[in-house]
Amino acid sequence: MIKFLWKGIIRDKGRSLLPVIVVSIGVLCVVFLDGLMGGVMNNMVKMTANFQTGHLKVMTRAYNGNEAQKPNDLALLEVDELIKDLHQKYPNIDWNPRISFGGLLDIPDSRGETKAQGPVAGSAYDLLSDDSKEAERLGLQKSLIAGQLIRRSGEIIISSDFADKFNVQPGDTLTFFGSTMYGSMSFMNYAVAGVIRFGVGMLDKGAIILDLSDARQLLDMDNAAGEILGFLPDEHYDREITESIKQDFNAAYADNSDEFAPVMLQLADQNGMRDSLSYMGSVSFIMVLLLVFALSIVLWNTGVLGGIRRYNEFGVRLAIGEEKKHIYHTLLVESLLIGGVGSVIGTAFGLGISYLISIYGIDYGAMMENLSMMIDPVLRAEVTLRMFYIGFIPGVLSMLIGTALSGQAIYKRNTAMLFKELD
Repeated sequence: MIKFLWKGIIRDKGRSLLPVIVVSIGVLCVVFLDGLMGGVMNNMVKMTANFQTGHLKVMTRAYNGNEAQKPNDLALLEVDELIKDLHQKYPNIDWNPRISFGGLLDIPDSRGETKAQGPVAGSAYDLLSDDSKEAERLGLQKSLIAGQLIRRSGEIIISSDFADKFNVQPGDTLTFFGSTMYGSMSFMNYAVAGVIRFGVGMLDKGAIILDLSDARQLLDMDNAAGEILGFLPDEHYDREITESIKQDFNAAYADNSDEFAPVMLQLADQNGMRDSLSYMGSVSFIMVLLLVFALSIVLWNTGVLGGIRRYNEFGVRLAIGEEKKHIYHTLLVESLLIGGVGSVIGTAFGLGISYLISIYGIDYGAMMENLSMMIDPVLRAEVTLRMFYIGFIPGVLSMLIGTALSGQAIYKRNTAMLFKELD
């Protein structure tokens, strides 16, 4: 019977073409929206992890209590030994020490006298080690707009907004003024290696980047770091894995009451990310649910209209002796076939568009110049396993429901009136 119904669907374009088109368009929208929302969430998680939280973060308990101030006087000591222990206990995690600090940059004129000064927020990463992935993780090379990356000690990278404001070029020598982790004054000259633009307001306004070894010398933080960030393999955040590692690490120091004992947090514990992830997940679910509901209404009406158009066909089939129950069942099978075809087509196009956007992205950096959020200005969709089946829910069910409702008219036909109607 299915083969017979399939031939009827293919040969009678008036019966199947419009429903298939409607289903395909609706399913495409559902699948594409799901991939786009997933890409937005991954974008936010990736940027926040790479620049601020990592998938896991180790710091002292005292530092954690005042983390917003980045208090280097409460930093971790004997960091090399701690990182060695972390690598032994969690070998699949990439552990990276970092230091955040603030101060003033002095810009000299042609005579070496102070021309201008500006406040800066500094970040130190391990950029000169052969096995370090920090430069790649932060996207420094692709964000570089002038000069080069740090190649040797004594070089810094400055943000584009700072460079434009004070007319600083690669090769210029600037003086940094700040304080060490012990509170004493510190200053040092640095050569500008390059100018960088991330496209994110909070990163491009007065930021400088140093190598970790230079920052340790500047801040008197030998073998110390404010934070140690850990990243899961393939840079893919998994909440369950990070939670398990966090609990295991913290259990080892549960009996240690020292405020300088290390404590580990995972990404969801920091910067309100747990609420943000839950909110984004809810928004994504609601938007997809609304599209599913709207698509179901449209396809329901399409099924009703299709049933009305075939009113005379049902009369003929009843007149030649076909049972009402059999006609009704064949209509339901037809709706499943049409819904399945439309869902396959819509899912294929939705996945294709999402895949292209995941590779090439959509640059909306011009809309984010004044936005203080950790979001990559290039939006990329995400292709997930769920996208392969989520479109079939509205695509198949809505066609089935619409046909089931419109098919009720079959049972209302009065067989005694058929010949009069057909006449």
